Amino acid sequence: MEQLLLTGIFIFTLFFLLGSGVWVGLSLLGVAIVGMELFTSRPAGDAMITTIWTASSSWSLTALPLFIWMGEILFRTRLSEDMFRGLSPWMAGLPGRLLHVNVVGCTIFAAVSGSSAATLTTVGKMSIPELRKRGYPERMVIGTLAGAATLGLMIPPSLTLIVYGVTINESISKLFIAGILPGLTLAALFMGYIAFWSFWKRDEVPPREPRMTFGQRLHQSRFLIPVVCLIVFVIGSIYMGWATATEAASFGVIGSLVLAASQGSLNKETFIRSLLGATKTSCMIALILAGAAFLSLSMGFTGLPRALAAFIDSLDLSPLVLLMALLVFYIIIGCFLDGISSVVLTMAVVEPMIRQAGIDIIWFGIFIVVVVEMAQITPPIGFNLFVMQGITGHQIGYVARAALPLFLLMVAMVFILIAVPELATWLPENMRQVPGG
Repeated sequence: MEQLLLTGIFIFTLFFLLGSGVWVGLSLLGVAIVGMELFTSRPAGDAMITTIWTASSSWSLTALPLFIWMGEILFRTRLSEDMFRGLSPWMAGLPGRLLHVNVVGCTIFAAVSGSSAATLTTVGKMSIPELRKRGYPERMVIGTLAGAATLGLMIPPSLTLIVYGVTINESISKLFIAGILPGLTLAALFMGYIAFWSFWKRDEVPPREPRMTFGQRLHQSRFLIPVVCLIVFVIGSIYMGWATATEAASFGVIGSLVLAASQGSLNKETFIRSLLGATKTSCMIALILAGAAFLSLSMGFTGLPRALAAFIDSLDLSPLVLLMALLVFYIIIGCFLDGISSVVLTMAVVEPMIRQAGIDIIWFGIFIVVVVEMAQITPPIGFNLFVMQGITGHQIGYVARAALPLFLLMVAMVFILIAVPELATWLPENMRQVPGG
């Protein structure tokens, strides 16, 4: 009864603060203070200072602002202008033609930004006008872009995976490597949907672009190839054990600065704007992490996570049933919170359950990212829906309906992960030892 009352107070306080418009990080701190003051004898102020400092000074967290800055630099270069010109010659011959540029473009930019919103904005700027001009159906242009942009949460360097790793104290490098194959599989599912549409609705597919020779394709891709090489180097340095995630992020920042300078798009204004953009995003995530760390401590003192884990254990649920319950839970909570907030808000309670059920913690990180991806395109608070509304002027309902098939493919991806867990675990288990994780 006491644990039920405690749970009710935590939930009521949290949703009261969030509903009042208080920032997520401050809401988490507020709930933690209430829990510490009402249910423990530990001084809340002393515990808060110690916990926030410990969470903020984590070495693993240093990779976060560096990867964000890397994405901000390339976001402000001519990458969006060059991407369509570089990709379209290679995609024109596939079933579905240039719609594949949305998926492949999002996959490439996801590997330099780690952010779903940045991926959507960058690829959308270059693909939407071009695809409209060529007569591609609006619902397919909007739907494939809104869905494929969620790959920014999965393809390393994923900000959500960094936050997950810091929250549960797991190797960021292993999580990055674990996200590669599932991310590529999900991209392949999206491309498969486009191919299926092209056979199903043949009359809606625009005429093929003029054929190009291999040399002409390479010439068109000359600005895109260096970005792909940078991605391969950053991720490859982690996989080969040459660098930690933080060191790889440093290489990525240097490489993106060099690319921007070689393109002629790096100047004082873009440098400062990229730095400020990275600082704002990093501070926002750091505040959420600090609040989540203090909330985890507060809940630990109250014994709530242990009690909930014991309750779940007493139900004798199979791992599959537990995962299905968590799938529904995260889809619902994702309708109201962004992905990072969903992860840090729930990990204090969910992590003990997962460990108790014997579910691999690296695999679960990929599972939760796929589910959080779904939340990006589910109303009423799907972040990608808002971004797409701003880019195209369409109502959120229209965008959500256009993206529904890709949402269903993400659900299918969850079951693929459950059926073939090696998709997420094989690479991390076979990667070379990375110094410092």
